[in-house]
Amino acid sequence: MQIEHVSAAEALTKLKEGNERYLSAKTNPGDISPEIRKTTCEEGQAPYAVVVTCSDSRVIPESIFTAGIGELFVIRVAGNVIDKHQLGSIEYAADHLGCKLVVVLGHEHCGAVGAAMGHAPEGYVKYITDEICKAIGDEKDEYRACCLNVERSVSIIKESLGVSDEKADGLKVCGAFYHIGSGAVEFFD
Repeated sequence: MQIEHVSAAEALTKLKEGNERYLSAKTNPGDISPEIRKTTCEEGQAPYAVVVTCSDSRVIPESIFTAGIGELFVIRVAGNVIDKHQLGSIEYAADHLGCKLVVVLGHEHCGAVGAAMGHAPEGYVKYITDEICKAIGDEKDEYRACCLNVERSVSIIKESLGVSDEKADGLKVCGAFYHIGSGAVEFFD
C-alpha cells in the first residue's frame, strides 16, 4: 500500500460517492480483508478524511461512506461535541497522517441533542448537554438544533486549529447531517 494523500476536495468527493453507494447497499463493500489488515498493520494508515461524529450505534461512518480499514479517521463522542481531546485527535490526523478534510457529522434523533433540548440531565452527561446548549440556545426544532450543534463544532475546530477557508490547499472543515431513516448524508458546504 502506498501512502496516498488526497486533497480536501477529493476526500469530500470520495465521501459523497461512498454515501451514494451506501444508499442501496445491503452490506458494506469496504475493504476489510486480511490483506488490508496486514498492510495497514505493517505500513501504517493513510485515511483520506477525519469524521467527528456521535457515539450513537446507528451512526457508522465506515458503512455510511462505504469505507474500509484505514480509510477514515473516526472520532466518536455523544453529541459530536468538541473539546481538547477531539482537537488533539484532529490535529494528529492532519499533521501526522496528512488528512485534509474534517467532517463533523450530526444525525437525526440524536439522544444527546434531545437531552439538551428536553431537560437538564445530571451526572457526566451534563458536560455534553451543556456544550450542546451553548450551540442550540432555545431552539425547539430537532433538525435545526442538530445543525446548530454541528455548526458550533465546525466553528470550534476552525478557530482552535487556525483553519481558514481562504487556504485552498490546507485543511478543510465542514459539517454534515446524517438522515438515519434514508441513509443519506447532507453536506453543509
